[in-house]
Amino acid sequence: MKALVSRLDSFGDVLLAGPAVRAVAAHSTHVTLLCGPRGAPAARLLPGVDEVLVWEAPWEGFDPPPVDRAEVDRLLARLRTAACDTALILTSFHQSPLPTALLLRLAGVARIGAESTDHPGRLLDVRHRRLPGRHETEAALDTAEAMGFSLRTGDDGRLRVLPPPDTAALTGNGPYVVVHPGASAPARAWSPERCAEAVALLTDAGHRVVVTGGADEARLCRVVAGDSAVDLGGRTDPRTLAGVLRLADAVVCGNTGPAHLAAAVGTPVVSLFAPVVPAERWAPYGVPGVLLGDQSAPCADSRARRCPVPGHPCLNEVTAHDVLSAVQKLLQQGGP
Repeated sequence: MKALVSRLDSFGDVLLAGPAVRAVAAHSTHVTLLCGPRGAPAARLLPGVDEVLVWEAPWEGFDPPPVDRAEVDRLLARLRTAACDTALILTSFHQSPLPTALLLRLAGVARIGAESTDHPGRLLDVRHRRLPGRHETEAALDTAEAMGFSLRTGDDGRLRVLPPPDTAALTGNGPYVVVHPGASAPARAWSPERCAEAVALLTDAGHRVVVTGGADEARLCRVVAGDSAVDLGGRTDPRTLAGVLRLADAVVCGNTGPAHLAAAVGTPVVSLFAPVVPAERWAPYGVPGVLLGDQSAPCADSRARRCPVPGHPCLNEVTAHDVLSAVQKLLQQGGP
């Protein structure tokens, strides 16, 4: 059976879909993952994926493209060529799977399942209802299981990526803590000043610190790293970043893709978590962690990209000493 899994979201969202993808792969001869451009690098890291199909949907992302009939026709042609028998559509709790389901139905996919609040008419063959309090990873697995896709025996259902490369040449020898200061949405980022203070304090406490970030965050990483940390800003692709995170003692970052990548390689996370989305759904999954940030702040559940509260208090009231204490707590938990 040829199967398709759709997750038309960001890098971290696709990583969170990984266990559900493995469940589908356990019952399929070939798995195609349909994702957006931001999620494609994560899709290529997931075990169980045979083919990645990239399409920028006009209903997803911060700046979606206009509806283009020619683009839709090209997607339908690619889906028909893929000739999948069944499809699992994964979405966040606030999104509808029905636009994707309509396209898959037009492409000839015979059996389609998804979690849907809205009545699906003939667009879904399996309509799943989310259980309360479920993490996004668990909710995706629940939907897969509703379609008859269960994990292989021995699969613990945690996040996972393909084995990353050795990155010791980048990080140097010896233990280290990663600080990742950036985030895709400003409301989810700790201030650069606070990040720099944390790097200095961690260094003073005897920790080697590695600062990571994408090419567009290179300047931010230079400021945060200062003269005391290894600055890898703009020097890691997703696979290389996975290797850097895998060998870290702990990772300090906001609610952003690298937090989930750290979880996928089994590294504990100090999560600077702005409550604009609920932590019970989006916190790093399946690894030891410490959650910092006022989860009852006025911005809670607002899904704001930019903090609506002056001073960004939910995160900026977290201090460098709080981060140092959280790192030390995680290291003590991992000790003998």
